[in-house]
Amino acid sequence: MESTRVAALWVFLLLAFGSSCAKVEEENPEYWRSQARKTLQSVLDRKLNTNVAKNILFFLGDGMGITTYTAARILKGQLQNQSGEDTVMTMDTFPNVGLLKTYSVDFQIADSAATATAYLCGVKTNLNTLGVNAAARNGICKTQKGNEVTSILKWAKDAGKSVGIVTTTRVQHATPAATYAHSASRKWYSDADMPASAKKEGCTDIASQLLNNTDIDVIIGGGRKYMTPRGTKDPEYPRDYKSRGKRQDGRNLINEWQSMKMGKVARYVWNKNDFDAVDPETTDYLMALFEPGDLRFEADRNPNMDPSIIETTEKAIRILQKNPKGFFLLVEGGRIDQAHHAGRGYMALHETVAFDNAIAKGLELTKEEETLTIVMADHSHPFTFNGYPFRGQSILGKSPLWAMDFRPYTTLMYGNGPGHKVVNGTRPDIRDVDTKTKDYVQMAAVPTESATHSGEDVVVLARGPMAHLFDGVQEQNYVAHAMGYASCLGSDLRHCQGPDPPQTSAVHTTFSNDKNSAPGGGALGSAALLSSLLSALLAYTVLM
Repeated sequence: MESTRVAALWVFLLLAFGSSCAKVEEENPEYWRSQARKTLQSVLDRKLNTNVAKNILFFLGDGMGITTYTAARILKGQLQNQSGEDTVMTMDTFPNVGLLKTYSVDFQIADSAATATAYLCGVKTNLNTLGVNAAARNGICKTQKGNEVTSILKWAKDAGKSVGIVTTTRVQHATPAATYAHSASRKWYSDADMPASAKKEGCTDIASQLLNNTDIDVIIGGGRKYMTPRGTKDPEYPRDYKSRGKRQDGRNLINEWQSMKMGKVARYVWNKNDFDAVDPETTDYLMALFEPGDLRFEADRNPNMDPSIIETTEKAIRILQKNPKGFFLLVEGGRIDQAHHAGRGYMALHETVAFDNAIAKGLELTKEEETLTIVMADHSHPFTFNGYPFRGQSILGKSPLWAMDFRPYTTLMYGNGPGHKVVNGTRPDIRDVDTKTKDYVQMAAVPTESATHSGEDVVVLARGPMAHLFDGVQEQNYVAHAMGYASCLGSDLRHCQGPDPPQTSAVHTTFSNDKNSAPGGGALGSAALLSSLLSALLAYTVLM
């Protein structure tokens, strides 16, 4: 009985103090009505942009599920000393929004290879395979042949456009690899990663396909060690054995790439100084590999050695946009996913904020009337946002409402992952633990070495020519076909055949973000605070 009374008091004090944190203007219903009227009018004023898309700027947040999107929005605001909940991210300004079903042909919950094949190649496939249809089997080379499918990046190149990939992972990783490779296994990064039987049957590794399949103008990410012969010392980490070259065939793919570009201005760089020296106006081809494997997390990145995703996105666009026929560019925030696998919410959210900043840079450098910009996720993670935190409370903090064991828990946690810990039959007491650090591993309900993916629908956002095609709930493979239609790429050229399509001016949909403020930034009504406390006390007395 006593525990029930204590719990009741805690709940009502929570509600009382929670209501007292509201800004005064938010207590006035006209505040919300006026805000809604402005938003409604901006929606009513929209005009369809039915131009043919000259450019496609495709942003992929790997593992950026809805919870990640929401929590990153709050974090972005809080990094600007605002409460965060009503922050407007760049992604939030996209007028056309849909949901995508992410399942693969063989699993309810997919991986990044199967999903990338869907949204880039227009065909759903099996787990762990990329650039092939579902007749191919995971890891079985002989099933790959004859079942290859091509991506929208290749369709764009075949149409005379410039093409590029930018990623925060290795460039041989699942998402970027699906733009150019066909592999029965996403893990065949180099020939050293392939079984002898696969090599004997004629399959080739992903790194070698990067050179041979499609002539890609800009390649930016990590993955040096998959490009050089076994034992080759890494230029940045010469004493680190794990960073050395892996290839068993003795090929140096970096040198081969440079030789293939003879007669063109082709630059290979591996550090920021050389990257900064690349002049987009005079550069035809760029390969920039900043790490032996994946790039560092944004929170760990050395700005003197590695550029940010904002900088790499800008360099890629400036090189590609010189082509009068336009371009296709894939930009992947790939380490959002990897942070989630490690149960590190801090890292995942900071990666997402950096990703959103790169999107802003992309919009700044392109014209909406001719550029179709897409932002989406490939899949989600078992990442939850819970516990009734106060407005303005740190998104990386703890719920003010404790659990039945009278111990706190974090606002963000995982359904499974490495954060599951039980000591002497109970979970850890985190009252004195700082959960806002970059190394903190969020609590998880089920112990797994790595947090899995999750299977709920993911968001797709669009703006620019034919952005309205991305509204609604669709299969994930629909995305490639909609992009192809909008830009007259691939087999469906109806949009640019016959009479010229109507040319309409694009309408930028933006929402003001000047109402954000830090917690307690608005004037608090002392009468409202007193009233709330008296109400809580009265309720507790009645419960007694």
